[in-house]
Amino acid sequence: MRKTSCFIILILCCLLTPVLIKAQEIDHEVIFAEHKYLPGYKMKKLGNTHLFQGNTKRKAYFEGWYFKMVSDDGSSILSVIPGISISENGKEQHAFVQIIDGKTAQTYYYSYPIEEFSFSKKEFAVKIGPNYFSDNKLVLNINKDSAYVKGEINMAHHIRYTPRNNKTKGIMGWYRFVPFMQCYHGVVSLTHNLSGSLTMDNKTCNFENGHGYIEKDWGKSMPSSWIWMQTNSFNNSESSFMLSIANVPWLGNSFTGYLGFFYHNNEVHPFATYTKAKLNIKMLNENSVQIRISDKKNTFLINASRVNYGELKAPVNGSMDRRIVESVDAKLKLQVLDLRGKEIFSDSTNIAGLEIVGNIESLIKNKKKKRKAN
Repeated sequence: MRKTSCFIILILCCLLTPVLIKAQEIDHEVIFAEHKYLPGYKMKKLGNTHLFQGNTKRKAYFEGWYFKMVSDDGSSILSVIPGISISENGKEQHAFVQIIDGKTAQTYYYSYPIEEFSFSKKEFAVKIGPNYFSDNKLVLNINKDSAYVKGEINMAHHIRYTPRNNKTKGIMGWYRFVPFMQCYHGVVSLTHNLSGSLTMDNKTCNFENGHGYIEKDWGKSMPSSWIWMQTNSFNNSESSFMLSIANVPWLGNSFTGYLGFFYHNNEVHPFATYTKAKLNIKMLNENSVQIRISDKKNTFLINASRVNYGELKAPVNGSMDRRIVESVDAKLKLQVLDLRGKEIFSDSTNIAGLEIVGNIESLIKNKKKKRKAN
């Protein structure tokens, strides 16, 4: 009888014990705070911007990956940003996981000791405490300060940034190899499929048959002003679009730099400062912008506006001391014309990421100055 009672108690304990989501182990894991030198890693990360770039940095540095996830029916929209922050003097260092709920505009910032940040020296994979991030899996296991975020998302069928006639790897082109840039940008996945779910404070976000996007930034600081927009939630589910316009410090001065892509019909159309595409910006109000981009093949007409937005932390000389706002449910309309003015694409969405940060007039003035100089 006593044995039977003990067995029953054991079964009940197993049933009542919550199931813990464990972070996947990293292949060839390196603990950032402990490692000194990685033979061959410099060349490996140079050829793959997806990898952790800051392995030798100890002062004034940040690096973060941006995972956007949209459910199949659009009822759940989440952006998750894992990264590290190292202050200008190197005394303050931490890893973080930042989350924005696109439906409620609520934001969350979870800090971890830098000793809990590790990365793979072979592929894109990082761990922050019990949380895991790669291009094929995201695992969250946050249970601190009364916050509860747990779950696993799997990612498959990635579309990579591989435009034709682009000999330099990465969306920045040759600017990526300039050693004194304030901030660098990379695109990990233009669009991909999702499966799995996340639970946040007793609310479950189901991403089965959803779609996602991944990009990243690294360097010292984000620009003083910028416009960023992205969506892969068009009616044409295979299409994806991103545009980033920023004030870029350059040899004691600055210029308005821009880069982006349009993915459609299995082809990537890049446009950027280095492709000599022409850019025109018109602010309709503080929350709405019209943009025109023209290159040798196409003209892109973009209208974007935001209503709801949440506050995110952004880096200044490595420290996450700046506050910016981002909308994940912004409206975006894109029209693409060929050289004859014939419409080859027109679509709109209410699920777009949009950031309008800083003095946008400075971006417009810099473009006007460049046109006059030419």
